[in-house]
Amino acid sequence: MSQGEKPQHEVRPVDTENPSVARMYDYYLGGRNNYEVDRAACAALSAQAPSTEILAQNNRRFLRRVVHVLAAEYGVRQFIDHGSGLPTQDNVHEVAQRVHPDARVIYIDNDPIVLAHGKALLKTDENTDVIRADMRDTEAIFEHPSVKRLIDPTQPTAALFVSVLHCIPDKDNPGKLVRDVARRLGAGNFMVICQLVSDDPHVRTWVTEFMRESTGGNWGRVREHYEVDRYFDEMEVLPPGELMDVSKWRPEDLAPKQPGDEWIEYGGVARILG
Repeated sequence: MSQGEKPQHEVRPVDTENPSVARMYDYYLGGRNNYEVDRAACAALSAQAPSTEILAQNNRRFLRRVVHVLAAEYGVRQFIDHGSGLPTQDNVHEVAQRVHPDARVIYIDNDPIVLAHGKALLKTDENTDVIRADMRDTEAIFEHPSVKRLIDPTQPTAALFVSVLHCIPDKDNPGKLVRDVARRLGAGNFMVICQLVSDDPHVRTWVTEFMRESTGGNWGRVREHYEVDRYFDEMEVLPPGELMDVSKWRPEDLAPKQPGDEWIEYGGVARILG
């Protein structure tokens, strides 16, 4: 790639031959927008990592909590949800708009099924849109007409990277993606980041290879805690003041406990510094 050339990432057509990360997540959350190939992949994954279903459910609970906290306690009315996945119960705009009815949300995904279902869900909501784009293409996203229409750069905004950075391979530099988005948002705005990590080298290797092969290469890597810590450089981590298993971030009383700790969703919430 020559200097100054924009990265080009393929926006995929519907693929029913290989599992989709978005559809697998939908299945773990009890949704119906998935195929047999996705359910088979989930069964194989859960056989190796039995905590996966509860991990996915607790991750979704974290997303709801963090959006509510940012809206209610920090006055955030604008959210950009990278790799948003298929709509389910209590989507970002629904949580945010219960606090601020005028809250604005941009959903970003490159799965065409996500786009179709998202557009159907949001067709009567002028303050929310879903755009089909590769979340790695920060410039294209921020220059998109819907983003320019809905996101006011003078108002508090939160970028969400919830359980998606493990889908980005090292060659595409997820840390740089986070830094690029932070620069576009500017100081005082917010980042929510979590991804799959494991202390077990076997789990990291097996899951990474399984998901890469299963999804036709649409996968990155299960990482280690210190790698996620680096995403938060030049940011102030918000209370409780440290990164953690997100099921423990301002937890709910009724959240189910994972049956094992072979892997977790690790991350937190931070304010971008100047």
